[in-house]
Amino acid sequence: MQQKRHTLIDSPYGPLTLVSTDGTLSGLYMTDQRHRPPQESFGARDERPFGAAIDQLTAYFQGELTEFDLPLHLHGTPFQRSVWAELQRIPYGETRTYGELAEALGNPNASRAVGLANGKNPVGVIVPCHRVIGANGDLTGYGGGLDRKRQLLHFERTRAGFRASSGAPTLFG
Repeated sequence: MQQKRHTLIDSPYGPLTLVSTDGTLSGLYMTDQRHRPPQESFGARDERPFGAAIDQLTAYFQGELTEFDLPLHLHGTPFQRSVWAELQRIPYGETRTYGELAEALGNPNASRAVGLANGKNPVGVIVPCHRVIGANGDLTGYGGGLDRKRQLLHFERTRAGFRASSGAPTLFG
């Protein structure tokens, strides 16, 4: 039987619940997130499995980290896992459309299926589903809410632009 643990951390976008399965990060959920599993499925509260995740999330929210390097335990169908892997290839500060992701997966007609898999992403922010937009450039559904998606994209674009122009990161403020 798999051992689940969870902890809560603060972020600029509200509290985040981190979940581990057998010591490996398997969930990152925002308050009121669509498709959030029930709290009782997260296991006992315990910060021990989350040191590296907390350190990297802190660095990300301070504008010092643009790419996460954490082992993940992602539970989903093979198609969902392929979409989540493709999400991790979207560079910091950039976006892709659902259609572009479907094309990258070799199935240009699968943009709706990509959208459904994107919505079921269990590790938001780290697996950057917020970087996916509609074909016309509009912000579309986001499990954490469109306001959070807008804020995350603005944060990344601002930081990416700053790094490109000056070469040095500053703290998130």
